[in-house]
Amino acid sequence: HHCQSVQRGVELVSTEERSTAAAATPEKKILPLLVGDMPFGSYEYQNTDIALKNAYRFVQEAGMDAIKLEGGSKTRANTVQKIVEGGVAVMGHVGLTPQAISVIGGFRAQGRTANRARQLLDEALRLQDAGCFSIVLECVPSNVASIITESLEIPTIGIGAGGGTSGQVLVYHDMLGMMSHPHHDQFVPKFCKKYAHVGHAIQDGLREFKADVESNIFPGDEYSPYKMSKGESEAFEDLLQQDEEERQRKHDEDAKRLKEVDEYETLNLYGKK
Repeated sequence: HHCQSVQRGVELVSTEERSTAAAATPEKKILPLLVGDMPFGSYEYQNTDIALKNAYRFVQEAGMDAIKLEGGSKTRANTVQKIVEGGVAVMGHVGLTPQAISVIGGFRAQGRTANRARQLLDEALRLQDAGCFSIVLECVPSNVASIITESLEIPTIGIGAGGGTSGQVLVYHDMLGMMSHPHHDQFVPKFCKKYAHVGHAIQDGLREFKADVESNIFPGDEYSPYKMSKGESEAFEDLLQQDEEERQRKHDEDAKRLKEVDEYETLNLYGKK
């Protein structure tokens, strides 16, 4: 998961390619933002110093620019705040959180009821407040993902969440058909479109994915399989209306706060645009 790449599909994917691209295009260096997905058991502790220590390892030893962790509880938000205050950028992740699969009872869509959808919105807002620079939304109805994206000042990256997110990402092995076992197809997520089969045209598959994301062809309705019932959708809208003014006020405050603390545009630290 890296934000610059998934917003365009896939641009660069490895540290070696990152260096090669920088050397080959001196006038326009497009460097990927490398985000390390922290593994299960490396950040969930009450002692947030453990998470911070492991986040430092991702930056210092693995060469990551940022880390990603799953969940949007108050406890997880405290961990995010600790890591961000320690100097490491954090990407959040709500919806289907694969590392917690034993708790949520399997690989299934999230946010298909009004109450759960509202909970996901609250989790995303909580992660933004804690300092996340972006949030992954996985396996949620497209209308829920769109509302969350519109409510945030930070970008969202969707996987099985419809076309209303700020960017898209897919698992490399799924989208390129890299698994050759005859039973593999039954384990490929319904939201995943195969763009190539390994050994045929990997680069063509990546370019097609990139083009589909840029032109809003992918995911589209065909690869946005998770839906709310009409009743739950209406109930979700009712829940949103109950505090619409408060959420708009909070949105405006967040926008003002983030603009005030972000001096990159004013100072132009990275040279001419």
